[in-house]
Amino acid sequence: MKLSNAILRALLVFIAVCIIQMIVGMLVPMTPIAVPHILQWMFLTNAVVVATLAAVAVRTEWRGWWLGTALAAIPLTIESVNLLEGAFFLTNSHLEWGKIFLHTLISAALTVPVWMLLFGRRDRAPEHYHPIQAKSRGERAWKLAVSDLTYLVFYFGAGMIIFPYVKDFYATQQLPSMGTIVGLQLLIRGPVFVLLCLALARMLGLPRLSGALAVGAVFTLLSGVAPLLMPNPYFPDSVRCPFRGDRRKLRVRCNRRLALGTTQTGIPASSPQSGVVGHDSPRSR
Repeated sequence: MKLSNAILRALLVFIAVCIIQMIVGMLVPMTPIAVPHILQWMFLTNAVVVATLAAVAVRTEWRGWWLGTALAAIPLTIESVNLLEGAFFLTNSHLEWGKIFLHTLISAALTVPVWMLLFGRRDRAPEHYHPIQAKSRGERAWKLAVSDLTYLVFYFGAGMIIFPYVKDFYATQQLPSMGTIVGLQLLIRGPVFVLLCLALARMLGLPRLSGALAVGAVFTLLSGVAPLLMPNPYFPDSVRCPFRGDRRKLRVRCNRRLALGTTQTGIPASSPQSGVVGHDSPRSR
């Protein structure tokens, strides 16, 4: 696909996503949040997400409804995990978590045909580089477990780095117990993000280091940059800025390690026929 054609299609997706979100916002009414220039921030956030996913869509060999579903499911999954964690950490915010999730779910579902029509109806691309798949289930399981534990280490490492900048904010929150935090990362956030990285590695089809760097960049933009762009009273600038800085660097390193585990150690990414796992939240790590 020519660059000009890809940019035009991405622009159409961006317009459709913005319209869909505004319509769904009227169907799922929530208590309004006073944010200056909220539409401009929404447009910027959507632009980052759509541009990133469009780059994946241009590169991948996936087509049709499967591509549309995957492109909608990736940000939906990230947002859902962020909302779940936010419900545990921001207990004093009184946010309407259920309505936020419903808005996100409906919006994502309505973008599936948009992605399919604009990026899924092209000639099938040549076969991509695929990770080694001749591995036993036991080997796949322990490598997945190692990647999950690695994520937990990076999570707490990043937390220690930015703690001096966010401790005053979290002193006003009723934080969950250490066991709950570890459980959220080890049993939910870590495995989901590892599987998302595997799916992205499979979609991009790039070998080894280039694949690892590409997955790290894509995942950082979707989960570490876009969710933290819009100002909000529940997650102030003094907290969001450290997360965008130190946490973004560690996220790239973590995702590079996860993706390298896919392409170099032989954890296979799922094929389009076997299933795929996986936008803005008040808190995202």
